[in-house]
Amino acid sequence: MNILVTGGAGFIGSNFIFHLLRTYPSYRIICVDKLTYAGNLSTLTSVMTNPNFRFVKADICDRKAINQLFEEEKPDMIVNFAAESHVDRSINNPGIFLETNILGTDVLMDACLKYGIKRYHQVSTDEVYGDLPLDRPDLLFTETTPLHPSSSYSSSKAAADLLVLSYFRTYGLPVTISRCSNNYGPYQYPEKLIPLMIVNALNNQQLPVYGNGQNVRDWLYVEDHCRAIDLVIHKGREGEVYNIGGHNEMANINIVKLICKELGKSEDLITYVADRKGHDLRYAIDPTKIYTELGWLPETKFANGIKKTIQWYLDNHQWREDIISGV
Repeated sequence: MNILVTGGAGFIGSNFIFHLLRTYPSYRIICVDKLTYAGNLSTLTSVMTNPNFRFVKADICDRKAINQLFEEEKPDMIVNFAAESHVDRSINNPGIFLETNILGTDVLMDACLKYGIKRYHQVSTDEVYGDLPLDRPDLLFTETTPLHPSSSYSSSKAAADLLVLSYFRTYGLPVTISRCSNNYGPYQYPEKLIPLMIVNALNNQQLPVYGNGQNVRDWLYVEDHCRAIDLVIHKGREGEVYNIGGHNEMANINIVKLICKELGKSEDLITYVADRKGHDLRYAIDPTKIYTELGWLPETKFANGIKKTIQWYLDNHQWREDIISGV
């Protein structure tokens, strides 16, 4: 089996590559990454010499490069992690999100049509559903929740999802989509909440919290996410969407205070800043479908996952310093 993983030098993509190489030692994994600020080649150091692994620096928007790669490798499956993903950056520069997340997906879909595949999998986000009210804990996102994105990032991901589903209906392309809640774990670029707070706290810098910090997210350990995608690409039904959630809702401020406690840092480092424009209030996923059809449930309790994550950043000082500096 040849699996092409796009965005594989990023956070979730790299963890998925590690998972595949551990779980399927006979598979050949081809990683494509543009190596933007969030892509880090040193993340893949441990697998670079694996004979079943190949890294290719390329932009998924580069139709010529992608077609050439399909001709060379003849992938059986494509798992598309490649995306611009930080909401703050999408507010300041929407265009790059539309280009990578929509047009890049189109290039991949066209290559799949041209060269043939067994499965194309689109990695999406629960943010395509918009948000939920804080005072209705009974409300959860299901796969049939209408799309109602709030930002340029989530709008571009929603558009890509619809594009993928249109290729299934129009051309019969074998596709699946997964929509996950907030991931955390090793190798995450320190602009997202958890790694940013860990790194800033370690450096005794201010911990900026949007608004009053009461926005709620559902947290999913990245290795649990990788297991879920593995199940979807091998056993999921074509043309279906699967929600992947962590069963762990927490307010942002509680996450920050927990990190302070774990690191022995004063909460005086916490600084409340002007709220993000269009800031979603709450995300919460109902993963009943993926459990019922594929038997998946998250295995990592947040109390354990956050300890492992903090310890990883403590143990990998050089990695975090290099990626922040741009080395």
